[in-house]
Amino acid sequence: MLKKQLIMEKALELFSEQGFEATSVQQITERCGISKGAFYLSFKTKDELIISMVENYLQQFVMDVDQVVRSSLSKDIKLVEFYKSIFQAFKNHAAPARVFFNEKVLLSKKELFQKIIAYDVEMSKSIIYMLEQLYQDELHETKYDVMYCIKGFMKSYSELFIFSDISLDLELLAKSLAEKTEIIARHTTIPFITEELIQLTAKPCNEEVSQESLLELIEQHLDGLEDSIERESLELLKLQVENTTYSKAILKGLIENIRLQPDHRWVAYVIAKYFNV
Repeated sequence: MLKKQLIMEKALELFSEQGFEATSVQQITERCGISKGAFYLSFKTKDELIISMVENYLQQFVMDVDQVVRSSLSKDIKLVEFYKSIFQAFKNHAAPARVFFNEKVLLSKKELFQKIIAYDVEMSKSIIYMLEQLYQDELHETKYDVMYCIKGFMKSYSELFIFSDISLDLELLAKSLAEKTEIIARHTTIPFITEELIQLTAKPCNEEVSQESLLELIEQHLDGLEDSIERESLELLKLQVENTTYSKAILKGLIENIRLQPDHRWVAYVIAKYFNV
């Protein structure tokens, strides 16, 4: 896991300096101080590397947002904290985001494009969940429209962090967007985006996690993981995926043991989705 992280970090430096297409595997290995053989043990190709980099970025983004959405924050501050977490993430990860936005060639890669769509679906689910918690039945007809407006705010204002180095007041931005969202949520009366339309646009990426794919993901995270409470919890959860006998409370406790480790937060997130805890 550490070697993969090193390769992704050094590759990002090179992509930022000279672009994706102009950067060779040789240059990446020289920057990392490793052999080509070591690189190919981690990534089969440069394309696989960039896909892993984008996926790592999106995973972190989705998890940070979902954590705020599902937190016990009071309703009057949840929208503000939601927007703060969004733009803090953009601020923290401006360098990789700049690479991904600038490298138009990346969008021509079908596998990468599908992954981006899949994570966008996860983001949409988190936003809908938040809106349902905040407004209950008030947005029964318009919640998908409000969700699209929120995503529009996210995309538009993110450019302030990605393409400029000016100092911005995150608190003020979050409060401003929370106010705008409140106005839209309370006063939108003509729905356009329906649940059926959402389902159509999400296909074929909006698929449930299969038992087989989850077991494979768990195996990847167990590989090289030393004896620890995290490893023991992950092994127990693997058994539960194969044959569930534990209560949701126990499953949630095991998942929390894994979530404490930054390298394993994504597998914890996916397991929680699988068991719906």
